[in-house]
Amino acid sequence: MKMRVLVDATAIPPDRGGVGRYVEELLRALDAMDLALAVAVQPRDGERLAAAAPGAEIVIAPGAVARRPARMAWEQLGLPGVARRWRADVLHSPHYTMPVAAGRPVVVTLHDATFFSHPSLHSAVKGRFFRTATRWAVRHAAALVVPSAATGREVRRYAGGDAGRFHVAHHGVDTAVFHPTDAAERDRVRATLDIADRPYVAFLGTLEPRKNVPALVRGWVTAVAAWQEPPALVLAGGPGWDEGVEPALAAVPGHLTVRRAGYLPLDDLAGFLAGAEVVAYPSLGEGFGLPVLEAMACGAAVLTSRELSLPEVGGDAVEYSGTTDEQIAAALRSLLERPERRSELGRAAQERAAGFTWEAAARVHLDAYRAALGS
Repeated sequence: MKMRVLVDATAIPPDRGGVGRYVEELLRALDAMDLALAVAVQPRDGERLAAAAPGAEIVIAPGAVARRPARMAWEQLGLPGVARRWRADVLHSPHYTMPVAAGRPVVVTLHDATFFSHPSLHSAVKGRFFRTATRWAVRHAAALVVPSAATGREVRRYAGGDAGRFHVAHHGVDTAVFHPTDAAERDRVRATLDIADRPYVAFLGTLEPRKNVPALVRGWVTAVAAWQEPPALVLAGGPGWDEGVEPALAAVPGHLTVRRAGYLPLDDLAGFLAGAEVVAYPSLGEGFGLPVLEAMACGAAVLTSRELSLPEVGGDAVEYSGTTDEQIAAALRSLLERPERRSELGRAAQERAAGFTWEAAARVHLDAYRAALGS
């Protein structure tokens, strides 16, 4: 008899950033495996997730769950009822929180531990909430999934837990979306960025404090300000809440070009990443670092930090820098001045990225579900 797994996807945000992409791609991979799958979704996500996992039963949650307080209440009061009626063997809560009284084993995904290790990078309210949720999950979940060994170590360091209950499921990369592109595709995307034919340094991610974007902006200015034909800087992703970004951008000299591209369509991301001279991601801490992997799959030369999980993703196929303005400037300048090194990194990055698949991630989740059942 097939194991029956209910995944609570109601926590997916409207945009398809890291958590949303994780849940969607995981469901796609799980749908091809030997289990019975149901997915609880917000009304807006029903069609999309049904297309991702056509073999799954889609359970539409009340429309009120679009508001966070209502969603949290429904998770505690409504979700256990869904699990009971569907006769789920295991409930998977893929975003830190879980029902207090689920009535069956629960597997919880903990995406990172920076709420503990870097509390200043989060609002006080958000930090307290996720620290509390993490500690509860560590104590009460039947099994825990983390996206990197580094995250597992950090969670245990701050919240305890038996290492045997942690399952490391590296994220995968969809090579149908993220892959090297031809010159025509790169030119098409470049035209949308309003930078003409100027070379550019790319950043992809939400402009939140841990992404360290103000230091990247200042480091880029230091690296290229004296150049006769300096590359532009293009920041793509959500506006976030990093109050240091605007002052850093305001201080950019007038002869340099910087663009805030905002959210780019998914179909534009490969051309954007592959077309950059360097994809820079000098984060202060990541649970995984999906933008780094996606840039690698596009054959980009990536500059990132050695914080937390990032070396686990990049290995020897990316360039590393420290996280200060000066360290970023020195590493960025060195990489921009060496086209042969960028080409070497691009080849190595694409080869390494091929080893990260959502099928492999789904198999680890299956192991976690079985462990939760004690089998």
